[in-house]
Amino acid sequence: MSQEQLRVLIVGNGGREHALAWKLSQSPRVEIVYVAPGNGGTGSGATSKITNANVKGNDYPGLVAFAQKNGVNLVVPGPEAPLVDGIQGYFQAGGKILNYKQDRRDVDISTKSYEPARQYIDSISHNVVIKADGLAGGKGVVIPQTKEEAHQALREMMLDRQFGDAGNEVVIEEYLEGDELSVLTFSDGYTIRSLPPAQDHKRIFDGDQGPNTGGMGCYAPTPISSKEVLEEIDRTIVQPSVDGMRRDGLSLHIGHRIVPIER
Repeated sequence: MSQEQLRVLIVGNGGREHALAWKLSQSPRVEIVYVAPGNGGTGSGATSKITNANVKGNDYPGLVAFAQKNGVNLVVPGPEAPLVDGIQGYFQAGGKILNYKQDRRDVDISTKSYEPARQYIDSISHNVVIKADGLAGGKGVVIPQTKEEAHQALREMMLDRQFGDAGNEVVIEEYLEGDELSVLTFSDGYTIRSLPPAQDHKRIFDGDQGPNTGGMGCYAPTPISSKEVLEEIDRTIVQPSVDGMRRDGLSLHIGHRIVPIER
């Protein structure tokens, strides 16, 4: 029996979506890749398998209608915004979808009020990382060096609304020093398959001395992790998370884990 041919719809218009389309188009199982709305690269006609779709990336009913009309059987959201907006709910009845979930077990405190957050910072002696809980284009993470800088970051997020509604709630975590390993894992809700480990560069300026950005580059595979560590990540973090979400009745088809690596 021949395998089902895939007609893919990628949602987004950035370089990430271009890379996804380029790689997916190389599979003999993929018949065509639509990118909505796509960009100049995905619409260049470099390969007959990739074409832009004239649908906005946040027009979810329009995306569903396009998918149904064109026989799409795999939908891949590129950015985080469609996932936060609940794109899965629009496609769940009739299609397959890749979804995103971030493990939050390392959170020290999550709060929607400024005063409890201020008091918490005063009550601790270790360094922290302060994160706007909403989408902030990758810029909503501050790594203060002193308690005064921590208070300043908190005021700017929650009182001055530096990141708008994204800073209505903040997450405060203990700062962990060392290399950081990013692991992307595909899952069908039962089994897992992790991609090669990557290392992301968020802070600008040489020596990681500047503020966080949406990302200054990433490379994979990274040599900072051994095969044994990757197996441990799958066994103790990814698989239990997938199993737990399934028990809770939650759908998960792609997971993202960021794991600090000790040297």
